[in-house]
Amino acid sequence: MTVTETNTPVNAPRGLAGVIVTETELGDVRGREGFYHYRQYSAVELATARTFEDVWYLMLHGELPDAEQLAAFTARTAELRTLPAAVRDALPDVARAGAVSGPLAGLRTALSLLGATAGFRPLYDIDIDHRRADALAACAAVPTMLTALHRLGQGQEPVEPRPDLTYAANYLYMLTGQDPEPQRVRAIEAYLISTVDHGFNPSTFTARVIASTGADLAACLVGAVGALSGPLHGGAPSRALDTLDAIGTPDRIDSWIRDRVLRGERIMGFGHAVYRTEDPRSRMLRALAEQFGGPRVEFAVQVEARIESLLAELKPGRELHTNVEFYAGVVMELCGLPREMFTPTFCAARIVGWSANILEQAEDPKIIRPAARYVGPPPPQPLPFGAPR
Repeated sequence: MTVTETNTPVNAPRGLAGVIVTETELGDVRGREGFYHYRQYSAVELATARTFEDVWYLMLHGELPDAEQLAAFTARTAELRTLPAAVRDALPDVARAGAVSGPLAGLRTALSLLGATAGFRPLYDIDIDHRRADALAACAAVPTMLTALHRLGQGQEPVEPRPDLTYAANYLYMLTGQDPEPQRVRAIEAYLISTVDHGFNPSTFTARVIASTGADLAACLVGAVGALSGPLHGGAPSRALDTLDAIGTPDRIDSWIRDRVLRGERIMGFGHAVYRTEDPRSRMLRALAEQFGGPRVEFAVQVEARIESLLAELKPGRELHTNVEFYAGVVMELCGLPREMFTPTFCAARIVGWSANILEQAEDPKIIRPAARYVGPPPPQPLPFGAPR
């Protein structure tokens, strides 16, 4: 029996949930344990103890850098933050064209232009050193493009990157034009590290599918950005924060949640496709938020506890806890980021994980080409009489 026969059973779950499609050395998500890792290290431990540049190096090279390697890597990537003139000069037009859609939509255009301007060649035609060089150039440029697109959209001039600042500090500096506070830098850095990679999520899988065709790295990243922009993937941090605003006060939590659950609506910031325990990223980000303190954080913790209790009552048998989006929104708000930059900030981290996955996929010569079971009208049908030519 072939895969094209209409009575072939579908032998994979919807959405390919849990289907193993390849092997990877980059990391894993162990959903029943509430644990995930980059290479051989706990991602949460890396987020709390190491720098973003450390983790970036780890993902691309397979090991943590020593002091000399880290210094050289940091200097090299800092130099790559400055955009080619053709890309920089095009950003005002890109920002105007995407005024409604925002920086993430503009990034798709800017990445394509960067790849063309920098001469990115098909992965199939270049060796690992050239692939890695393209990956570094793209990853270093993305924060510059995102912050420039945001500022241009607000009627402000872009802020040029500073090579003396770390990846996280420079991101905040380019966004605001001011030297960021150390507590905010550390919080954003921890958030960025915690979202570098997370298994074969939709955007990572999209990047790998495109990479399997041998396309250039920019094409792979543009596809990943498109997947990330969906509200069910990376587009939820601001929506989770909207939940706090909509509830408003503690006395409204129960009625607000019950009403939406009974109507079958999804509560943004709760539940995850893989985790059946508390999301370890949420746990870490909650701790970061509590270090800032204040009424907003206290209310978020109160809402989280009550929503989890109500979901356990209204959806018995399902493990629904906060996911990364819930406290990501709180932390980014505390660090002064506008809501329209929440998902772009997620992208500024995930670009490293995508690149590492693209490089790994490029080593495999097999194209990713699954099949589908046709369920439409049985062919061949006779063409309608008198159909125009």
